[in-house]
Amino acid sequence: MPGQAGLGPETKNPVLAAIFSRRSIREYQDEPVSKKDLEMILEAGRFAPSGLNNQPWRFLALLPEDKRVQGLAGCTKYASIVRTARTLVVVFLEKRAMYHPMKDHQSAGACIQNMLLAAHALGLGAVWLGEIVGREAKVLDVLGLDPDAYQLMAVVALGRPARQGASSRRPLGELLLEEI
Repeated sequence: MPGQAGLGPETKNPVLAAIFSRRSIREYQDEPVSKKDLEMILEAGRFAPSGLNNQPWRFLALLPEDKRVQGLAGCTKYASIVRTARTLVVVFLEKRAMYHPMKDHQSAGACIQNMLLAAHALGLGAVWLGEIVGREAKVLDVLGLDPDAYQLMAVVALGRPARQGASSRRPLGELLLEEI
């Protein structure tokens, strides 16, 4: 359990420390995300595992001045996050690159988690907006993308944190189906 047996935030292992300390950040300073940092975050997503190494994910990066940001904000109850993020990464699966829906959706989740961890490692804040997938048709229309070609997975909002995130986790014992 985090906080016990050297597995918590106090760990010296940088990967585990990043996993245990990363939090969703929903408020950002008015400072741009550098192109170098954005490329590093996208590269981290690119290196996620995928079934048959098919790498079905595709990214669309939007900066605040992009007119499509306002349209995207109209597709989610988290409009204020979309409007104030310093960069948005819209994550899709390219349908013709997919081979198994469940495995491809799992790989998209791994891709997004890699990007969240990369943002955290670079001193940026990020949040995974998943609720927006409920308005996939509208999102694809706003972005001018073919619904026969792409499936919306999430929007990742990025920026320099305006405040720290916080969350708690249920004890590991509550999540285990059997004792270890």
